[in-house]
Amino acid sequence: MSQNPPDLRPDLARARVTESARPGQPTIGMVSLGCPKALVDSERILTRLRAEGYGISSDYGGADAVIVNTCGFLDSAKAESLEAIGEALNENGRVIVTGCLGAEPEYITGAHSKVLAVTGPHQYEQVLDAVHAAVPPDPDPFIDLLPASGVSLTPRHFSYLKISEGCNHACKFCVIPDMRGKLSSRPHKAVMREAEKLVEAGVKELLVISQDTSAYGTDWKDRETKFPLLDLARDLGDLGAWVRMHYVYPYPYVRELIPLMADGKVLPYLDIPFQHAHPDTLRRMARPAAASRTLDEIAAWRAICPDITLRSTFIVGYPGETEDEFQTLLDWMDEAQLDRVGCFQYENVAGARANALPDHVPEEVKAERWARFMEKAQAISEAKLAAKLGQIMDVIVDDVDEDGVATCRTKADAPEIDGNLFIDEGAAHLTPGQIVTVEVDESGEYDLWGRLV
Repeated sequence: MSQNPPDLRPDLARARVTESARPGQPTIGMVSLGCPKALVDSERILTRLRAEGYGISSDYGGADAVIVNTCGFLDSAKAESLEAIGEALNENGRVIVTGCLGAEPEYITGAHSKVLAVTGPHQYEQVLDAVHAAVPPDPDPFIDLLPASGVSLTPRHFSYLKISEGCNHACKFCVIPDMRGKLSSRPHKAVMREAEKLVEAGVKELLVISQDTSAYGTDWKDRETKFPLLDLARDLGDLGAWVRMHYVYPYPYVRELIPLMADGKVLPYLDIPFQHAHPDTLRRMARPAAASRTLDEIAAWRAICPDITLRSTFIVGYPGETEDEFQTLLDWMDEAQLDRVGCFQYENVAGARANALPDHVPEEVKAERWARFMEKAQAISEAKLAAKLGQIMDVIVDDVDEDGVATCRTKADAPEIDGNLFIDEGAAHLTPGQIVTVEVDESGEYDLWGRLV
């Protein structure tokens, strides 16, 4: 059994497909696994296919072939990808594999020899070639018109905005740079053009993603500013949508982003991958080992923008992690008081340098530390949410069920990975994408409840 099952992993994005094909139209199904960055790749592939006249099927039976966009982040994610490929083969039989796990084609074909093709991450042309070979296009120029905003696998009111590919870090537990390459930032104008089209199409929230958002543009040799992310954030903030920053490394200049949050240009929310707090553990991870200075940065951010929400992910049970090192992490959590926290139990990943480290932590110790860590994180979350009782705040509506209960998110909540705010009464008239004002009247461990005001 996986020690990091999908419902406990903070690296997932869940796809939604709502389009239906015209009669006789060649159709492709898509299974999109892994993080939001992979989801954006899936959207780009489907957008290209729609432009060529393909329909998109929401089930195996209605598809002429199925693309499985895989994840290779952890061994448990690889197992999930193999399982999804096997399911697609059983249900449909014609399967094209792409994504991070596609960087290891022998690993895939060794388990599933009948797949039609295997391509690596963001290899859009190779995916299209494989689709053309399996299901020739048959466009109808009078019917197959592509919306200006392309195909979206998220609800219409929010969208992921990928600003770069790859990563220049060399963390010992991670193989993402091997799969996706070095940092390659998209041009500022291209990102803004996409963002503008999304907002014009009705998107109310832009979720900025990459492997290292803080490093955006630092790979440009002729850049006019030292840290192009600041200009991008400022320009995105002028579009009138919520702008949420994910995967922000705590470089010193990140402090310059915080005034934009205090001024309402960008949501007061930072998703920062701290991973651990003990300097020796961080050194073994090959990550910056300045946990104490990080606490100083957090204090500085909160001084500028008291309402800022901080989310992060951590790894427990990393090779060599002692009980004292783990206790340092718990003590750091008491000081940092992070608002939103996810946690992995360490897993070996094929090709990662951490595999060769000595003193691997026993599985039962990892599980016990994970439980203690999450108990600590839950208590912090519960106390922070209780402090919101009586506050008036704007929330965005994600869904309204048949009983008239609205599932919403505050500015402190990213979709899928954070909590929700529920409106139990008088919400039947609301629609997804609306931004409404509520008063918080109840809190729990991770969620809030409120009433319309």
